[in-house]
Amino acid sequence: MYRIRFHGRGGQGMKTASRILGTAFFLAGFEVQDAPRYGAERRGAPIFAYVRADRRPINERGVIRRPDLVIAADETLVLIPAAEVLAGITEHTVLLLNSMKTAEVWQERLNFPGLVLAWPLAAGLEDPHQLRFIGAVGAGAAARLVGVIPRDVLARAIREELAHLGEAVVARNQEVALGAFDLLAEHAGRVGEAPEAPADAYEKPHWIDLSFDDAGLSAPDIFTPATSEKVPTGLWRTVRPVIDYSHCHRCAWICSTLCPDSTISVTAEGFPQIDYEHCKGCLICMTSCPSHAIRALPEEEEAGKISGGGG
Repeated sequence: MYRIRFHGRGGQGMKTASRILGTAFFLAGFEVQDAPRYGAERRGAPIFAYVRADRRPINERGVIRRPDLVIAADETLVLIPAAEVLAGITEHTVLLLNSMKTAEVWQERLNFPGLVLAWPLAAGLEDPHQLRFIGAVGAGAAARLVGVIPRDVLARAIREELAHLGEAVVARNQEVALGAFDLLAEHAGRVGEAPEAPADAYEKPHWIDLSFDDAGLSAPDIFTPATSEKVPTGLWRTVRPVIDYSHCHRCAWICSTLCPDSTISVTAEGFPQIDYEHCKGCLICMTSCPSHAIRALPEEEEAGKISGGGG
């Protein structure tokens, strides 16, 4: 059985990637499962989607614990334990990272036991608005790496999944997916089906018994207000909204009201200010700013400037 996970952020098309790859497997004669797993449904939030494919009926259920292939559309997710990009990897797993850094750099950083491929999935997508096509690029890369999906079947799967969006969208997704398929020709078939885990190696979980405290302490309800403030959801950002105060007209009631997470407050002088600890980078403030005073800048560059690593 092939077990494949796509990791990315909301808006990068990981659900689309799993649907395209799942349909391509199905058209190639496989039994298939494909499904996404969401956290918070916000642009920039970590999500993953998975695909199982086998020539026989699939009885396995739930998320994939021992992946044959992991594709990460955003390299920053590797550094976030909760994103679980590296969960369950073994020396059998192939890891494909969307990164400008080399595979050797990642191999050393992660001490990864399997094959690492580092390749800029966004290459050729100069327009930031085209980054939504990364999902199709990832599906094309996965189809080539498993080596059992013909090129024409991949193109047909894209058409079946995206036909309702119009011919232009289908054509663009086919272009980037087939481009990835062709570029990874030297790695065709590098992803294999892992052997089934032997039943005699199964170990029961080691349970820890905890005494039951008073309900006020151990009940599942959260009684303390404002606990979400302690969760730095700003880590989800890939782009940062930055305010150019020389163009700001101080109509802060617009951006502060429309921010879905209330991360924009207003100073005593009437200027908006952004709480970057919790801003998820959805850019609703930028699109709603009448004076175009808010720009979207790459998060990695802006964070480097703050820490002293930028200009």
